Amino acid sequence: MGTVEAAYRPTAGSALEVDRAFYRRLAATHDQHKLVDSFEIPIRSGRAWKVPQGHICRLVTIDGPQVADLNVWNAHDPRERMWAARTRQLQRAHVSTFDRLWSTLPFLRPLVTVTHDTLSGYGVDGDGGRVHDLLGTRCDPYVNRMLTGENFDFHCHSNLVRAVLPYGLTEFDVHDVLNVFQCTGLTDEDRYFMKACPARPGDFFEFFAELDLLCALSTCPGGDLSVPMWGPDARDPLDVCHPIGVEVYQPSHDLLRGWQQPVRAAYDTMHGLRVPQWQHTR
Repeated sequence: MGTVEAAYRPTAGSALEVDRAFYRRLAATHDQHKLVDSFEIPIRSGRAWKVPQGHICRLVTIDGPQVADLNVWNAHDPRERMWAARTRQLQRAHVSTFDRLWSTLPFLRPLVTVTHDTLSGYGVDGDGGRVHDLLGTRCDPYVNRMLTGENFDFHCHSNLVRAVLPYGLTEFDVHDVLNVFQCTGLTDEDRYFMKACPARPGDFFEFFAELDLLCALSTCPGGDLSVPMWGPDARDPLDVCHPIGVEVYQPSHDLLRGWQQPVRAAYDTMHGLRVPQWQHTR
């Protein structure tokens, strides 16, 4: 087979070019950052929190493997939120260090940049599985009802809905997620598969906030996904569920020297429309 190039390739000076030295320095000086917030998200629940621009957020598997579904918004304008599909195209279908999560139109700018990922060495397994998945999306009670005929209120979609309510958001604001710590891929029939989470206690996924962010995270009711939730072998995977730790750090001003908040997309948003030129007649 021939080698094909990625469709979306950076040109010199584009936003797809990442200052790796800057983000590598942030990761290397973690012990110097100030911890400003930390909490634990219990199993089968969700929580939302703010991460100021220029801060670092770390998601940690506290005491065992656990998949977590992440949503991200601009804290000042929730119409700007993570765009999973475009991120798949601009970055990868499974993200890791130096990849970015991009925002929706008409903003189109990086919301976060991944600075450290202890699972970056997982690579591609024998089944084609990779971790930190953008291929799929959150589990939800609507599909569950369709597949099982039963209601279940603690799928990731519902957990995220409850999490964002205190911030004035609703179910309509919950969007396609980054499945942190989740191992997925495509079968030979081009169908989506999920595997058991390879994370161990203390593994983490860390990102830098390029804007003031509102984040929300669900601890998936499937836990580490080692137990099928649907199909003939399905059973309740409660015993493979674990909490997720969240930590927010503030780097020193010196470390942020030279960094600038990314600007909105430069396109003029006219889409071929023109402002009418009125003619005045006597």
